[in-house]
Amino acid sequence: MKILLVGAGGVGDAFAKIIVRRSFYELIVVSDYDLRRAERTVASISAKHGEDVSARFKAVQIDASDPERVAAVALEHGATHVMNAVEPKFVSSIFAGSLAAGADYVDMAMSMSKPHPTDPLAQTGVKLGDEQFAQAADWENTGRLALVGMGVEPGLSDVFARYASDHLFSEIDELGTRDGANLIVRDENGNEIFAPSFSIWTTIEECLNPPVIFERDRGWFTTAPFSEPEMFDFPEGIGPVECVNVEHEEVLLMPRWLEAKRVTFKYGLGEEFIGVLKTLHLLGLDSVEPVRVRAAAGSAMVAPRDVVAACLPDPASIGPRMTGKTCAGVWVTGLGLDGAPREVYLYHVSDNEWTMKEYDAQCVVWQTALNPVIALELLAGGEWGGVGVLGPEAFDAKPFLELMQAPEPAGYGQSWGFQDRLRG
Repeated sequence: MKILLVGAGGVGDAFAKIIVRRSFYELIVVSDYDLRRAERTVASISAKHGEDVSARFKAVQIDASDPERVAAVALEHGATHVMNAVEPKFVSSIFAGSLAAGADYVDMAMSMSKPHPTDPLAQTGVKLGDEQFAQAADWENTGRLALVGMGVEPGLSDVFARYASDHLFSEIDELGTRDGANLIVRDENGNEIFAPSFSIWTTIEECLNPPVIFERDRGWFTTAPFSEPEMFDFPEGIGPVECVNVEHEEVLLMPRWLEAKRVTFKYGLGEEFIGVLKTLHLLGLDSVEPVRVRAAAGSAMVAPRDVVAACLPDPASIGPRMTGKTCAGVWVTGLGLDGAPREVYLYHVSDNEWTMKEYDAQCVVWQTALNPVIALELLAGGEWGGVGVLGPEAFDAKPFLELMQAPEPAGYGQSWGFQDRLRG
């Protein structure tokens, strides 16, 4: 297996630092628009693991917005798989470039949505992933696999949902992805600051778009951003966090393969974060449409959202100033295998102190990057396989969770949690 990694930002860098400990591949080509970032990732691997190990890594420049360039780089290095680790605005071009190169494809976020033109808070327009699923026949006809939504959320959350459907429930009322954290970032003086732990570009897209909900009797429909707030009690010391509806891939993926009466995604954003996002929207700073900015040195066309991203700390850089844990999981309700009412939460917690110490990566990007590495190892070993455009739910969850939990070096040494929450 030869893997072209597109993107050496926070998640891409963490992906490389995780996969370097595994032996199932022959080559990792670390690529980025900024060659220096790709070279920095390879250099950090060489410094920690030695030149013999880093010989399996190569840094190259790429333009992820150009499908022909993606295909050319993949072909030049004989890539069998393309790993997309950049923002979702580049999904379409990397997806097309991978197919043109005859390589399998993996991503952690799917093609972007477009709100309904006249009724965005009730009806879906173009849904997350629609563009990719529309091309499923092309991937099937060429015998290639596009594994979409294989991060942590979506990704591990979908694996948990498949496991619950196969092994814990006879009938599912709701598959509810619930994400929460108690992360704090401080400045050099110890003051708490606003510094999102994930790409603000992606966060704005997810949180300000109308959230999608699935119900068996209605299909997919939308609601207002930040709707249906609820307090959810997260495990391992995180505690209660208010969660709200957010647009996310799980709601578009799970119903394609799993039977459930309702599918939701709720994110623990916090009052301050929601306030910042609403202000950005009010001022038009969430827009991706370029505006002309005039200055003494001249003028330039700039997308407001790109300015916001440039003004905030790089999520890859905030790990040393971050404390706390993040939790990703799926809350499932319905009838157990015995026919009695059941309520469970399957989850994985990532501790920033541990991920910084072990991998020099902050916990949110590390937790995201872990899961495609596991998936690629299962594909390399033949435990997972298929053709077409498939989500994580299309594969047996047990091999994934077993490999994830098995002690190193055979596995990844990452235990996952299970809470049986009886209804009151």
